[in-house]
Amino acid sequence: MEVILMEDVPEVGKIGEVVRVKDGYGRNFLIPKKKAIRATTRNLKKLQHEKQLAQHHAQSVQQNIMALKDKISGMICVIKKAAGETGKLFGSVTSMDIEAFFKEHGIPVDKKQIQLEEPIKSIGAFEVSIRLMGGVSTTLKVEVEAEEK
Repeated sequence: MEVILMEDVPEVGKIGEVVRVKDGYGRNFLIPKKKAIRATTRNLKKLQHEKQLAQHHAQSVQQNIMALKDKISGMICVIKKAAGETGKLFGSVTSMDIEAFFKEHGIPVDKKQIQLEEPIKSIGAFEVSIRLMGGVSTTLKVEVEAEEK
């Protein structure tokens, strides 16, 4: 009997695969437990259609991520903080400050995606790595300036 797996089944196959199993195993275990459905022509066409939809969705998500990457890499984040005479900050610039910058500009980046090894504690220009979905990374230029008194 041929079935389409609806979830991963150990030693049988992965989700979405069409596999041949013994009739009793398919009829008495896989199908009643909703782990598989019969591999009829209708179900195969439905599976193919769902795969195409998923592929199309993945492509559109990838395009959005690349557009977001281009947008972020062209930005400069300017943060003003109180600083002493030597250029040391009273406090520090953290990933929360950079996240607030993104929120101001309507960019959906979470502070967990901002790869800041340690808080910035001095005035100057820095590059911060931003890890987006799908393994895509980009850098953001962060300029820390002293607040005017």
